[in-house]
Amino acid sequence: MRFSPLVLCAAALLLLAPAAPAAGPADALATTMQKRYEAMRSFSAAFTQVLTHAESGAEERRTGTILFAKPFRLRWETAAPSPEVLVINEKEVWDYVPDEATAYRYAPEVAADSASVVQVVTGQSRLDKDFSVESLPDENGLAVLRLYPREPSAQMVEATLWADKASGLIRRVRVLDFYGNANDMTFTRLTPDAPAPESAFRFTPPRGVTVEDLQDQSAPERPLLR
Repeated sequence: MRFSPLVLCAAALLLLAPAAPAAGPADALATTMQKRYEAMRSFSAAFTQVLTHAESGAEERRTGTILFAKPFRLRWETAAPSPEVLVINEKEVWDYVPDEATAYRYAPEVAADSASVVQVVTGQSRLDKDFSVESLPDENGLAVLRLYPREPSAQMVEATLWADKASGLIRRVRVLDFYGNANDMTFTRLTPDAPAPESAFRFTPPRGVTVEDLQDQSAPERPLLR
């Protein structure tokens, strides 16, 4: 099975709206995270990613970088083992796969689902409204939250976040899809309020690349961030 290179990104980073008052450990951490990301205008990070196929147990490991800026602009580049570029801005979504010499173009709405991997990974999802949240024992000094979407999708039925308790920054995300496949991502060199030039969120297909214009589709042909 070939994992199409870009679709997590599921769970974490930029929780933008005010949070509800905390009522327990999970709520308290969610509130801390919410406030942290409310104040943050952008972030950049390197990542390592492990995709695990439930049926075969096969694993695919990837590395890359991410740049995010409010209100919702994203540049996600997978470097190895197969390059891929995902660019999201207010007008369109591009998913460019050099090995296929193809660029897929979608309407921005395909990335708007609050329970999608993209929304969780970039932290656009509201933990207090979009998920049932429970607190798990700390791991390696990080707080752990288990998320259950109130409206599950094929891409996500459960997610786990590992966060720094002091800063409220998310360090790791693990997403399970409907079939039990896991998307596990660890962020390194995470930089809040990183420079985010407008040009980083624009994409022009290289010469000779086939463009699949799918802006009239309600769902992406390829799962984003997978």
